[in-house]
Amino acid sequence: MSTKSTRVAAMEAIQEAARTDEKIVIISPDAVAAARATAFKEEFPDRVIEVGIAEQDAVDIAAGLATTGMKPVVVSYAGFLTMRACEMIRTFVAYPGLNVKLIGLNGGMLGGEREGVTHQFYEDVGILRSMPGVKILCPADAQQAKLAAKAMLEEDGPVYLRLGSGREPEVFEEGTPFAFGKIREVKKYGNDVAVFASGFIMDRAIAALEKLREDGIGGTLVDVSTIKPLDCEGVAKILEACECAVAVEDHNIYGGLGSAICEAACLYHPCKVIRLGLRDVYPRSGVAAELLDAYGLSVQDIVAAAKDAMKK
Repeated sequence: MSTKSTRVAAMEAIQEAARTDEKIVIISPDAVAAARATAFKEEFPDRVIEVGIAEQDAVDIAAGLATTGMKPVVVSYAGFLTMRACEMIRTFVAYPGLNVKLIGLNGGMLGGEREGVTHQFYEDVGILRSMPGVKILCPADAQQAKLAAKAMLEEDGPVYLRLGSGREPEVFEEGTPFAFGKIREVKKYGNDVAVFASGFIMDRAIAALEKLREDGIGGTLVDVSTIKPLDCEGVAKILEACECAVAVEDHNIYGGLGSAICEAACLYHPCKVIRLGLRDVYPRSGVAAELLDAYGLSVQDIVAAAKDAMKK
């Protein structure tokens, strides 16, 4: 399967939007190159503010600019934004509901192959899900990331866009729609089990659904690209039809997609939901695909979880 950079795709969308909206500005804590924003800087040199390795300052500056009507986009590694600048996001962006966009790089184990465990981030979604008013996007591949970035700019208020390392599998055809705040059925072979997947391991979820079909199990695969606000009505309909589910994500099982699906199930349609992700551990550094296999996110792990969920 070919790969394509979600970072490049997202920045293309932002650069295109900036040509017609002079209020868009990028705030970088030494992350222009990492975010693949060099082309943006070359075209709009006076609309990139480089603050150096100072994520807290970057968020504060973005908040200040937002109060003047500007549309700041802060780009940095996912953990450096959501952890180092956590209080700034909470107090100076989320609390006043300012129109600041946040782009986090290297989300999950898939994101930290080059830099290792210190640059793999699997707590970011959980941290921001707990903040009132912050919307969270986790697109599945590059073309979806481009559409997500475009949609993010059209939303008012704080939005967090989770991106990867720049080598994400291409899973959807060009022209596949993206709808902010809505889930989308990717494949439907039946209602034996639902598989909810988020982010850049969608290729594994697709392969698992095909494997289940070979085993005589008709599943429904759902892309959850908007983690917050979750499309609870859509999730409830899927759960009512399938009566059991698996939630798959490259994130800690606490606070991310799995938690969100379980919360929706508790409220709207109680049923068995198995969460697949990092089981409250810190993974080792290594090749991304091997890490996913080692920590319970292989195709076979998804298949096994689906069969377990069906044992009601």
